[in-house]
Amino acid sequence: MSKILVIEDEAAIRRVLVKILSEESESYQVEEAEDGLVGIEKIKKDDYDLVLCDIKMPKMDGVEVLEAAKKIKPEIPMVMISGHGDLDTAVNTMRLGAFDYISKPPDLNRLLNTVRIALDTKTLVVENKMLKKKVSKKYEMIGDSDAISHIKDMIEKVSATDARVLITGPNGTGKELVAHWLHQKSARSKGPLIEVNCAAIPSELIESELFGHVKGAFTSAVKDRAGKFEAANSGTIFLDEIGDMSLSAQAKVLRALQENKIQRVGNDKDIKVDVRVVAATNKDLKKEIAEGRFREDLYHRLAVILIKVPALNDRREDIPLLINHFTSKIAAEQGNAKKEFSDKAIKLLQDYDWTGNIRELRNVIERLIILGGDEVSEKDVKLFASK
Repeated sequence: MSKILVIEDEAAIRRVLVKILSEESESYQVEEAEDGLVGIEKIKKDDYDLVLCDIKMPKMDGVEVLEAAKKIKPEIPMVMISGHGDLDTAVNTMRLGAFDYISKPPDLNRLLNTVRIALDTKTLVVENKMLKKKVSKKYEMIGDSDAISHIKDMIEKVSATDARVLITGPNGTGKELVAHWLHQKSARSKGPLIEVNCAAIPSELIESELFGHVKGAFTSAVKDRAGKFEAANSGTIFLDEIGDMSLSAQAKVLRALQENKIQRVGNDKDIKVDVRVVAATNKDLKKEIAEGRFREDLYHRLAVILIKVPALNDRREDIPLLINHFTSKIAAEQGNAKKEFSDKAIKLLQDYDWTGNIRELRNVIERLIILGGDEVSEKDVKLFASK
């Protein structure tokens, strides 16, 4: 059911619009308001999928209604109804965020077409918002410890900027979660987040993977191919395990950061890119610099903001929250009822030596859920956790 509000001060036109829309589809639930003030009150109290609003009205004109509605519920598409002398104003409302405008008297086909397109657009907007919420939940950072609270505070401050971020910490601590949060909370969230695991790509292919190549650049280059930097344009590139990148690739990354330009392998033509770089490593880069395996100038370019993700053993107070999170998640994935952990089982898991960090904890929780009893007990933890 699509809810449509018609705001029109001329009763005859209002009745015609309501009749046309009501007869067009049984799925249209049409309401009316005789002026802008009444219309705004209705928008405040109810959720509409579309608003048709006249421009010339007493008390509150259509432009004022549009501006007010966009502040209250910006996702609602607004179609403005303009008289012959209101055409310039109608065009201006498009700049203010109106979905479209229709001239009086309304052409029936144009009116119904615009309504259908506007309603479809609203559906897409809502679906995209829901999808973003799902994505955000997938990469949620769980924990109330001082260390995690500090990271969340830093993300809130840094995400509003384009500052480069270097994330450090042992394997399995959730460095990629920090990268996802930085991207999702930034102005670049509508753009892509492109992830590159530098340790998983052979050193002879890393430059082609990052910067692309032209046909014939090397034996297997049978056609031109864009790289990850181009794919991340207007968004974020996440260079995971950057400490494993070859020195020649590091030099090209440095140039990309300095000049916002890249060159495909086998070509000297510059390609401009607008990319935010977030990098992560489990290595001590200062030690790598001292031993000649990492460029110091690149380190300083990357580490404008440094975020250190602690080992799980350094944030044991978060383990009960993580157990609850993983048990809920695993139950949802497997379609089973959520299993409870006894207090003694949780205490035992808090005291465990987590060399594999959160990744290891998640695996242990899943093992205990599969092999343990109806309630995971201290005995279950002793029996299955160390296997």
